[in-house]
Amino acid sequence: MGKLPPAGPSLYAERVLAVVELIPAGKVLAYGDVAEYLGESSARAVGRVMFAYGAAVPWHRVVMASGRPAPPKAVEQLRRLALDGTPLRRSGAAVDMARARWDGR
Repeated sequence: MGKLPPAGPSLYAERVLAVVELIPAGKVLAYGDVAEYLGESSARAVGRVMFAYGAAVPWHRVVMASGRPAPPKAVEQLRRLALDGTPLRRSGAAVDMARARWDGR
């Protein structure tokens, strides 16, 4: 018989989600920024948490370091970011990270 999945998010996942909850409308963090904010792990680990549990938080405020949205939900993510008033690049296909990156305060 296979291993059962955990009953809910791990403590690490809960910490990632708590950071994402803090990101104000109009601002974003890259996956690696979230890991750095926590002082542990990696962008990939944050991505795994967001994939599994991100629907419970404003997931659209976490983007790739380039400012690009996550490929599976790129259109929806850009739509939500625009509604938040997040600065986008002229092309509209990515976030202007210089203006939109949240400083954590």
